[in-house]
Amino acid sequence: MTTADQISQHLQTLPEPVLKEVLDFVEFLKSRHKIPKDREENTMWTDLSLTSAMRGMENEESPYTLTESYSSAETIP
Repeated sequence: MTTADQISQHLQTLPEPVLKEVLDFVEFLKSRHKIPKDREENTMWTDLSLTSAMRGMENEESPYTLTESYSSAETIP
């Protein structure tokens, strides 16, 4: 069961005045953790670009290994 499902179950048992308090609290949390609209839109475009660029490459083998990546990073000044 997801967190949203658990919250939904609890909400169904609460009286209307308490639900209004819950709504106020949820709106407060959303405003506190709000991502600016332009940043959110930029993130969506970035995800779309990466997805488009990587399309068809999901099953390709990488020419690099983790060992090579770390060893070359250590030699960079």
